[in-house]
Amino acid sequence: MNFTTMSDQAVANELGNRIEQMRLERNLTQQQVADEVGLSRVSYARLESGQAKLTNVIAVLRLFGQLAILDQAFPVVAFSPMEQLKLQGHQRQRASGKRQKHQSLTDKGRKKDGKEELDW
Repeated sequence: MNFTTMSDQAVANELGNRIEQMRLERNLTQQQVADEVGLSRVSYARLESGQAKLTNVIAVLRLFGQLAILDQAFPVVAFSPMEQLKLQGHQRQRASGKRQKHQSLTDKGRKKDGKEELDW
């Protein structure tokens, strides 16, 4: 299955379908799984339909003994050796994003009918 061509909701629906398949393979009802993880049956049914909170998905994966799939889905990514040398023991707290040159006030103005308007 090619998830990259699917919408976010379609991916969520597929995840719900796969969790439903795990439940059926264990011959459990929605109510039984919901009771085990502390959800209402309605909340669990929403999970299978792709409308779940992430914490609920994690609880169900834990119940089914499938938490290891999260390591496959979200592997730990280390900084490159060069980046680690630059940090020299400092743990990165945030991304810097792309830096832009500061614009002067006149650059920020817009022209309308030949007159300049400031963007406040």
